[in-house]
Amino acid sequence: MIITYILALYSIFHPVKNISDPPLWGFYAHSLINRLAVYSLPNEMLGFFKQNIDYVTDNAVNPDQRRYAMVGEAPRHFIDLDDYSDSLKALLPKLNWKQAVEKFTEDSLLAHGIVPWQIQRMKFQLTQAFIQRNQKDILRIATDLGYYIADSNVPLHTTRNYNGQLTNQLGIHGFWESRLPELYSKDYDLFIGKAEYEHNIQERSWSSVLNANAALDSVLRFEKMLSIKMDEDKKFTIEERNGQTIKTYSRNFSKEFPNMLDNQVERQMKASVKMISDIWFTAWVDAGQPDLSTFPKLEIDPKEEQEIMKSWLQRLLNVRKEADN
Repeated sequence: MIITYILALYSIFHPVKNISDPPLWGFYAHSLINRLAVYSLPNEMLGFFKQNIDYVTDNAVNPDQRRYAMVGEAPRHFIDLDDYSDSLKALLPKLNWKQAVEKFTEDSLLAHGIVPWQIQRMKFQLTQAFIQRNQKDILRIATDLGYYIADSNVPLHTTRNYNGQLTNQLGIHGFWESRLPELYSKDYDLFIGKAEYEHNIQERSWSSVLNANAALDSVLRFEKMLSIKMDEDKKFTIEERNGQTIKTYSRNFSKEFPNMLDNQVERQMKASVKMISDIWFTAWVDAGQPDLSTFPKLEIDPKEEQEIMKSWLQRLLNVRKEADN
């Protein structure tokens, strides 16, 4: 798969060496969230998505790869709500993208992150793909949309202190959204029932980031409390991963932290699965509920995959060269 080559290349240029590296939702978590969202779709959608579930899973982190090769991609993953006053935070959810640009300018919005508007934009694109019955676009857009929705439910994607760098908690980003799901998600209850129609995508997209932001204080406060309680040698451990020796949070620390948060990570993952499934379903309904049963399983032409890989390689190499200059 193309994602395998990209991840391999990424690991060469951006090796994970310690806890200060701030990944987004772990590759594992993003893939799991997208995969589980498929199973809540109605029967009219389930067959099509289930036969392409490997695509939806394997390509779940494509937007993260684009962050290093595409200008303008990074702001789609977050919104720094603490850059806005309380009055402006109350106003933002009422503004569509055009209204927001008129009030704040596009450059300003991009500087502070645009994930709620990105979700709205991609829901529209997915609806259009369903209307046009474009199999490739449906899967590509739905898969990417799942990524942005999951990001919008992460508390640390709603603050400029995204990796605890402002509060002497460097590494908390990867700890919350990568280390904890990798250790404990097999025990999470992520069953959400059937997808439901969402009547207000703008409101739903803002609800996710505002709810995530409301949980931010607990993430930072409890991590500090537990850090005071545990000595440095008990908080961290050394592990081998992908042929590298890395410093990461210990299993004892990782076990106690979610208990203090009352399983917050599990709740946010569950909210992500629910939101993805609901919005995929809503886009299909808004498109007139087209018949998806006639679509065959999407097969990627090996030549097409090779060309895509070459394109990614070249862009990533260019990024690396620019960084070295």
